[in-house]
Amino acid sequence: KAVVSTQSTGKYEMSKEEYDAREDSVQAFKKRNKLGRFNPELQAKLAAFEEENKEKASKISVGDRCEVRTPNQPFRRGQVKYVGETNFKVGYWVGIEFDDPLGKHDGLVEGKRYFTCKPKYGAFIQPRYVEVGDFPPEALFSDDEI
Repeated sequence: KAVVSTQSTGKYEMSKEEYDAREDSVQAFKKRNKLGRFNPELQAKLAAFEEENKEKASKISVGDRCEVRTPNQPFRRGQVKYVGETNFKVGYWVGIEFDDPLGKHDGLVEGKRYFTCKPKYGAFIQPRYVEVGDFPPEALFSDDEI
């Protein structure tokens, strides 16, 4: 078999206006079926979640002790190390250093340092899953479990 070079073949490009006018595109299908960003109910729900996160984030401060309760995961305790918007995901986020190595990183995400902690102790959580208060550190195993 002969190998054919595709270097001389130009890349086909279409303007946004041309793509928007097409009826046989994925975008047109999504518009017709009100899917994703074309679903007004979903967009309203996402906007409400974002507003809730922003409101909760305004009541969380760096240094606060907290308890994290995310769906389908055991609760985790730690200390707030960062509150605000990030480059890696839209919206407001809370950077937490957990008491135990239950995190994903050390405060460095996609090359940007948001806070510093030991490896595998840091995580970013949506503010609606973070409760601040008097949550003393818990040992991974209590004395009566040993």
